[in-house]
Amino acid sequence: MREFTMHVVPSPDGHYGVEVRQRINGRQGPEEYIVVRAWGPPFQAAASQVLEALRRSGYRAGDLHRGRKAPFALKEEWGVRVALLLMALKPLRKTSRMERIAAAISEMSDEECYYWFSRCVKAEKPSRGQRALRILLADG
Repeated sequence: MREFTMHVVPSPDGHYGVEVRQRINGRQGPEEYIVVRAWGPPFQAAASQVLEALRRSGYRAGDLHRGRKAPFALKEEWGVRVALLLMALKPLRKTSRMERIAAAISEMSDEECYYWFSRCVKAEKPSRGQRALRILLADG
């Protein structure tokens, strides 16, 4: 089982973003690494799904704020979904494209999300998987 946490990352301008981390149990104990960080327009485009993930993981929407220090523990399927969404949206600039991708990911089954997550993280060149996902969802 994968363990995902989401951390609030405040910015100097008074706003904030999030960082999704995954904990993996290795031979020498658990190791946590950053999967994706997002802020600004990509985070705003993903906000409704981030809040849904928090709600499904036992939190309230009001728990997400700039001053939060404690990480959110996300259920595995929601950690995968949020990380995939943020990876797909992060490099984009066009709001309309972000909205199309966010809507498409929200309609994906858990199995599709796991497949694309593995392609976007574990592949030899993760950027290829991320680009393929963006092309499939936004241009298709």
